Formats: sequence, structure tokens, C-alpha cells
Amino acid sequence: MVSFRTFFNSKRFSNPSRTQLATLNAVASALEYGARLIVGFLINPILVAGLGDYGYGVWQILGRLVAYMTPASGRPTQALKWTLANRQASVDFHEKRRQVGSAMIVWLIFLPLLALIGSGLIWFTPTWLSTSAEFTPIVRLVVAILSLDLIMTTLSEVPHSVLQGENLGYKRMGLSALLIFFGAGLLVVALYFNTGLVGVAIATLIATMVTGYFYYQVVRTYVPWFGMEKPLPGAIRHFLGLSSWFLVWNLVSQLMRASDVVILGVFASAELVTTYTLTKYVPETVIMVVEIMVLGIAPGLGGIIGSGDYSKALKIRNELMSYSWLLITIIGSAVLIWNRSFTQLWVGSQHYAGSQQTLLIMLSVLQFVLIRNDANFIDLTLKMRDKVLIGLFSTLISLGIATLFVHSFNGGITGLCLGLIIGRAILSFAYPWLIGRYLGVELGQQLRHVVGPLVVLAVIFTVSSIASEYWVVDSWIKLVGAVGLTVIVVTPLTVFGGLTSEQRSLMWQRARLLLARS
Repeated sequence: MVSFRTFFNSKRFSNPSRTQLATLNAVASALEYGARLIVGFLINPILVAGLGDYGYGVWQILGRLVAYMTPASGRPTQALKWTLANRQASVDFHEKRRQVGSAMIVWLIFLPLLALIGSGLIWFTPTWLSTSAEFTPIVRLVVAILSLDLIMTTLSEVPHSVLQGENLGYKRMGLSALLIFFGAGLLVVALYFNTGLVGVAIATLIATMVTGYFYYQVVRTYVPWFGMEKPLPGAIRHFLGLSSWFLVWNLVSQLMRASDVVILGVFASAELVTTYTLTKYVPETVIMVVEIMVLGIAPGLGGIIGSGDYSKALKIRNELMSYSWLLITIIGSAVLIWNRSFTQLWVGSQHYAGSQQTLLIMLSVLQFVLIRNDANFIDLTLKMRDKVLIGLFSTLISLGIATLFVHSFNGGITGLCLGLIIGRAILSFAYPWLIGRYLGVELGQQLRHVVGPLVVLAVIFTVSSIASEYWVVDSWIKLVGAVGLTVIVVTPLTVFGGLTSEQRSLMWQRARLLLARS
């Protein structure tokens, strides 16, 4: 950690621009995601082999079920992160320490609720999954361990949120990636000794505790004001109110992101969950790649919104959405064409859901990414009410339709994806409208700018999906070359077909600025 500190305190980073800070944060997130990608690539086949199709499916379902508990933590770390980002320019360090104190008090207030809900999951989960009598104690023990892991995760996110809120997320660069590999090593040890689901859950808990300790050390090193102070009278009520909206939003987010696996597990089978999650593994990279960019930009954007410079905030939001579209289209085309070959080489052809299902998964991922971009923008305004209520309504509609398609019409993965896409369409229009209302831009004006990119995306995705039926490679070397060639061909088509000349000019300008300061 000393070497990283020396590097980042050098003259090169003594006065970084917002663009450079966003890039540094994005690089840190990219390293972390790259580690997760490598670990997932290596560990998932080991988990499938070690736990079996049924056990792996159960592990995925239990992880999603426990994730539903996250809102019961009060989400104080989310409120802390975006509050610090909004007040990034402030030098009132006593107030910032009071914000940390407020976050810890809210965490303690919600701890009994978290424990109560966890107890309910421990008792009822075996019934929901119709597990056998001999497997029931194991499921309950795993849920208990994962519930404790969630409690520790919330606590360990406090220093992480401070780093991100202060636009210093890049200070963790390298460390977070090493911790991910450490956690993977623990999973391998658990599987090597044939400890099953319980051992895997314990390994996850240990990794969380070690990660929290090291983040605490990082924030102590790089944030001089870090600490806790007793909040002023009334501050807890304000922070609790803000946390409550983040709480409900986190519930909405968990329902949006995790309910697909639960619906398939409850109304179809654990084996179908295994096929779905393995087929979706590569498409989900799009979510993470865009999230890396958003996490890099968000803290600086929060400072701009907090300062009241709405015209600049609007430009950055438009730039963010155009870059997101660009990445989704390029990566998505490669995924659609080559996911069949990847899955066959990785875990076997029996775990590939099909080209139609992959296309629908890719479209649902595209929709989710753009929705979450706007959701993150609204978070930075600290005006959560309308976003949360509309999000909750849309999510309940989407889950209801998806459940109907899977359960009543036996729609499987196809029905699941269609249900989610139809229900989330509400947010695809509502969130841009909310942002437009906040920044003074009409929804119609926003929609006119997306027609061209949507047409280009539709053509590229359709051609890619058809090509996947005919193009298959039988080795990793051929796959890497094929993916690289696909990216080379598709990139200019998207850049010149979907971006305006002004957007292209701004993109080259950003690139030159980064190169000039490197």
C-alpha cells in the first residue's frame, strides 16, 4: 500500500482535473471488475463441478434471497456516499464526521430489523424451495451465514463510501483486486475440502471481513478528516429520512436485479437457474463495464450538481448515456455472436440457453443499464421520492408479468425476460422525464436524440443474433480472435452510425485531454 500512496501523491496527481479523477476512478473500478471477471470465469465451473447443477442453482437462489434483506440495513452507506459527493467542495470536516456518525447510528437502528428478517428467511427458505428433509438444515445454516455476511458487508461499506463520496475511489487501486483473488482462494479451499454450500458461505463471510478491515486502513491513510462525531440535534432525523428513501430504492434495485433467478427457481427449477445464470454471465459484463464508467464520473458529477451548474450536469449526463450506448452496442454484438461458443468451451453446450434467449437477456441488460444510469443521476440530486415510488410500481409490474409468463404459461427464460422488459419500460420513459424536469429539458427533446442510435442498435443486434446460429468456434484461441475481429468491425459502425459529429468530436477531445495529462 505504501507504493500506491507514493504513486498517487506524486506531482502527476497533485492537482488532477475532473476528467482525470473520473478516469482514475474508472481504472480502479476496471481493475476490480477485471479481477471479478477472471475469478468468475475460473470459479464458476469449479462451483458447478463441486456443488452440482442443483447445488449451484440453490447457491445462486440463496444469494438473491439474502440480497433482498439489504434494504433492511437502512442503506446508510448509500446516503453517506451521495451526501459527501454532493458536498464534496465543503471544508467543514466536523460536519463530514457527523455524517459518518449519522450513518453508523442508522446502521445500529436497523440492525434488529435486519436480524429479524434474516431469522424469517432462515426458517421459511427451505419451504419456499421445497428442499428435502436432509437438505433443510444445510439450507438454513447457509442462509444464516449469508445473513451475517450481509450485516458485515454493510458495516465494511462505510469507509468505502467515504472514499467514493470524496472522489478518492482510485486510492483503493490494486488492493480491491487482490482482495477479490483472496476471496476466490478461500472458495477453492472450501471446495477442495468438500465442505459444500456451508463451506462456500463461510469463505464468503471471511472474505467480507478481511475486505472491510483493509478498506478501513485505506480510508484512514488517504482521508485526513475521517472519523465520527456526534450528530447535531435533528441531523439523525434528516439522515434517517434520506436513508429511508435509499432503503426503499435498494429494495427496488434488488427486486430488479435479483428476482429473475428467484422467479425461475421457485416457479421453474434450480437446474434452469443454472442454465440461465451461466448464459447470462457474459452479457452481465455490459452492466459492470458501464458501471465502471459511472462510478468514475458520479462523484465529480455530484459536486457539479451540488454547485448548481445544471447546464454542465446535463452535458455530462448526455455524454454518459452516449458512451453507455456505444459500449453496450459494441460489447453486446460480440456477446450475441459468440456467447454460444464461449458457453460450450467454458461449461458445456448443455448450459447454453439458446440464441433467442441470449438476445432477450441482452436486451434486458441494455434496458437495465440505461435505467440505472438515470437512477444514479437522480441519486446525486438527493431528491429520491418520485424516483423510488415510480421504480417500485414499475418493478412490481415487471415481476408480476414475468411470474405470470414463467408460472402460468411455462415461458421459461423467454417469458422471464419479456416480462421484465415490458414492466421496466415504464422507467425507460419516467426517469428521463424526472431528470428533464429537474434540469429543464422536455422528454420529447430527449427522445428525438435516441431514435438514430436505437435503429443502429436494432440492426446490429438482429444481424448478430442471426450470425450466432451459424458461426461457432471450437477453441479458446479462435474465440479470442473472433471476438477481437468483431469488435474491430462493429466499433466504426457504431461510432459513425450512432453518434453525432458533435458527440464524436467531444469523445476525441476527452481522449486527447487524457493523453495530454498522462
